[in-house]
Amino acid sequence: MADFIEIQGLDARRKELEQLVTSTPAMKKYLQGIIRKCIGEARKNVVKDAQGVLDNDPRHAYKAVRNSVYKQIFGGQINILSSRKRGAPTRYQRPRKLDDNPHQRGGNRRKRSLRTLQLNSYEGVDRGFVLRFQNAGTADRETRYGNRGSLRARHWFGVSSAYQMDAAATKVAVMIEQMLDSEFKLQ
Repeated sequence: MADFIEIQGLDARRKELEQLVTSTPAMKKYLQGIIRKCIGEARKNVVKDAQGVLDNDPRHAYKAVRNSVYKQIFGGQINILSSRKRGAPTRYQRPRKLDDNPHQRGGNRRKRSLRTLQLNSYEGVDRGFVLRFQNAGTADRETRYGNRGSLRARHWFGVSSAYQMDAAATKVAVMIEQMLDSEFKLQ
């Protein structure tokens, strides 16, 4: 005679476990929501770092930092947007020192080129090139009027984004552990 052990609630527990499999639509949506929230927070922190790198940013180049969450796999990214389309141009003109004090001697009285006016009309997301210049630096720029200098590479984006993505990954892991603890009451 064989003794049988009757386990009650095993089928219910098995069904609960099946619901937690990442291939179920509800769990997939929940995990992507967690990832979206954490990467959004990481993007905010990278934007703050970008605002710290750009001392004077009246045309909001920091808005070119973007984030995305993958649909096929669980994950996401933060990068500097390389805009292929141009947004609406603005009428922003940088103030000139000569305009503030017209009686001063010397100063730059040269007219602004059409290319300078075009670059000054970029706003927000379209100014991602400014963030890339600040990150990677530029070579010496020579014009027919003389040396325009160079920008030194600051490499701020790689450092900031890597740190923030690590922090986001840690937050995602903690949130998943909390969800599992509350689901199975493992405390």
